[in-house]
Amino acid sequence: MVFKRQHKERLLESTLFIVSSITIIILFLICLFLFRDALILFRTESLIDFISGSFWYPTSEPPLYGLLPLLLGSLVVTFGAICISVPLGITSAIYISEIANPKIADFLKPFVEILAGIPSVVYGFFGLVVLAPYIQNLLDLPTGQVALTGSIMLAIMALPTIISISEDAISSIPSSMREGSLAMGATRWQTIYKVVLPAALSGISAAVMLGMGRAIGETMTVMMVTGNAAVIPGMPEGIVESVRTMTATIALEMGEVPMGSEHYHALFAVGSVLFIMTFLINLIADLIKNKYRFKLEGS
Repeated sequence: MVFKRQHKERLLESTLFIVSSITIIILFLICLFLFRDALILFRTESLIDFISGSFWYPTSEPPLYGLLPLLLGSLVVTFGAICISVPLGITSAIYISEIANPKIADFLKPFVEILAGIPSVVYGFFGLVVLAPYIQNLLDLPTGQVALTGSIMLAIMALPTIISISEDAISSIPSSMREGSLAMGATRWQTIYKVVLPAALSGISAAVMLGMGRAIGETMTVMMVTGNAAVIPGMPEGIVESVRTMTATIALEMGEVPMGSEHYHALFAVGSVLFIMTFLINLIADLIKNKYRFKLEGS
């Protein structure tokens, strides 16, 4: 009996090891495939010119592959989304975890999860048909397909991630900290913003980073509502101008370029930059989450 149990445990460990190894190998092959095709571009193009170039005109003569308009467009849309989603997400998490009646909290949590399950094309269609005309009329713009529209839609899409992780972080704070604060005469609100929130700051920071990664990697929604103008956005008026993101550029152009052409490899280079950015964001979020976990275990 003991031998059979040990055999099953070894079989299970071997299976998990094989699955984990396959996952790592697949990730390595994806990186190899992506960077291999991206590096071919730099045989004829300068890396500095690619990163700092101000024009993305792949069909001009000669073609211009400047990443800067796409990079700044992605950053403007993502920054606007984070400015909207972070306050709403954190306050919603505080309400669900600390203020709402348990029945109301149990009622709200499924709706937050439903937001995460809605396809991005549905968000894009809503933004194109409803939000873009409203923004156009409200701000008296030539078109409503601007960075602000994309930021609002991405903020809605990032909210489930920020709310869920922030709520978990706040709920994980030991109740003894709250009770000690209240016992010393602090009010409920003072306990929340002077005790609970500082203790959950690492988890909340991880939620913000993951929400940022969710926003910067989105394709369909921003492609439908941001206008796709590959120009460097002005500051601060760029928020009400049409922009093009890196993800939208890849989605719009990859299906039309000849395989193996310079334009083809330029799109892979854009994808490589996007991959590095999202990898760094998720790495920082993971480091913050581990710090938060160790802090809780130490307490």
